[in-house]
Amino acid sequence: MNIVWSPLALERVEDIALYIAEDNSKAAVDWADELFSAVERLGEFPESGRIVPEVGARRIREVIVGQYRVIYSVKERIDVLTVRRCSQLLRPYEIHDRGA
Repeated sequence: MNIVWSPLALERVEDIALYIAEDNSKAAVDWADELFSAVERLGEFPESGRIVPEVGARRIREVIVGQYRVIYSVKERIDVLTVRRCSQLLRPYEIHDRGA
């Protein structure tokens, strides 16, 4: 199944990686590699993530990578909608325009 990253999700990944790199550039690269690997696995197992509790829609799911949530939508493809810290609630605008 194809995976498409939203501009918001890519921006968040970049921001988080830059923040981690301020203390440890290798840790930032390792984190990004782990995150992208987890998302690539979704291509084969798209419903392996749990349903996002704040949304409750079967097609809006998330995988946890370390302390971060990768929130995605499953239809005819996988749309990666956003990336957030586990401690942060999902904001409606992050998925609103994407048919959630």
